This record gives sequence, structure tokens and C-alpha cells, in this order.
Amino acid sequence: MLIPVPFALGLPQGSEWFWIVLVIILLFGAKKLPELARSIGRSLGEFSRAKQDFEKEMKTAIDDSEKKSDSSKTPKG
Repeated sequence: MLIPVPFALGLPQGSEWFWIVLVIILLFGAKKLPELARSIGRSLGEFSRAKQDFEKEMKTAIDDSEKKSDSSKTPKG
């Protein structure tokens, strides 16, 4: 069984998060961080909305399919 790389190596803990944040600040600069966070938040919001829309459409399609199959099983007459 293959284990995904992030879980095989373990998740960052303790001081590792400090170093990760420090590298991000050095790469993007303190002035760009709020803009970066906003864009990530917008992206996550857009993804969440798309996921909800997809789930709603799938549920509607399943319900319609079940209604059609139920109506075809009942005898007419």
C-alpha cells in the first residue's frame, strides 16, 4: 500500500511551522501577505461554492432519476 508523501513524512509540528512561516514571509514580503491570504480565501470560497453547486445538482439528478424509475414501476390503468 502506498502512503501519500505528506503523511509518510508526517505533518509539520512545533518549530517547523515557525520556519515555514518565516520562509513565506521572506519569499512574499510582509506587505504581500494580506493580499496573498485574501486571494487564497477567495479561491477557497469559490471552490466551496462550486462544490455545493455540484452536490446540489447531483442530488437533484438522483432524485429525478428515482422519481422516473418509481413512476415506470407503477402500473397504469
